Amino acid sequence: MIENQSDNIDNKENDDSNLDNAPKDSSSTQNSTTENDDLSSQEKEEINTEELKNTISNNDARLEQLEKEHETLKNQYVRISADFDNFRKRQSRDQDDLKIQLVSKTLTAILPIVDNFERARQQLKPENEEAQALHRSYQGLYKQLVEVLKQQGVSPMRVVGQQFDPSLHEAVLREASEEFEEDFIIEELQRGYHLEGKVLRHALVKVSMGPGKQNSQQEVEKDTVEGEDNSEANTSEDV
Repeated sequence: MIENQSDNIDNKENDDSNLDNAPKDSSSTQNSTTENDDLSSQEKEEINTEELKNTISNNDARLEQLEKEHETLKNQYVRISADFDNFRKRQSRDQDDLKIQLVSKTLTAILPIVDNFERARQQLKPENEEAQALHRSYQGLYKQLVEVLKQQGVSPMRVVGQQFDPSLHEAVLREASEEFEEDFIIEELQRGYHLEGKVLRHALVKVSMGPGKQNSQQEVEKDTVEGEDNSEANTSEDV
């Protein structure tokens, strides 16, 4: 009996110890699970943070690339716009030059007619009523022609008394003059014209050699002739 009671007591103690140990094991398991959950959440946060950093880095790289492409396209646009503007200006300038060339060619062909009108005006001296009527008709036609030339931008040169300029004038004759200094224009032999500020036709002019040039030249020729006469006389005396 005594042994049975002791066995029961031992069994009861073992049951109590088992009861005491049971809650402890459950608590440790829960703690372990909680720790694992915490580690998993931390790892997830670290992974999300790393992915976010990578995403930001990729976005920054993409943004930088897009900015470079934008700058390249902007430079191309500016260059193309400048090239087009230069092309447009060059086309406009070429068209203006072509227009001036065509007008110049046409007007140059008309200028001899203007010269003939001016020569006729100098020669015509109407004496009777019929001649005066003809002269008035001629003057009307001449004024119309001059007006058309003005409308086309043609203007005559005024050269008498001006200093000779080879870019505007063409010297045909040179002679001494007491009135004009050297290289000044004495007389206009054929009128010159401008077209829009450019030379349409050079003026044919007579240019002054300055006062006393002719006399000095005659003296030089006289001295040369006298020298030749003296040499011939000496030669005859030697013979």
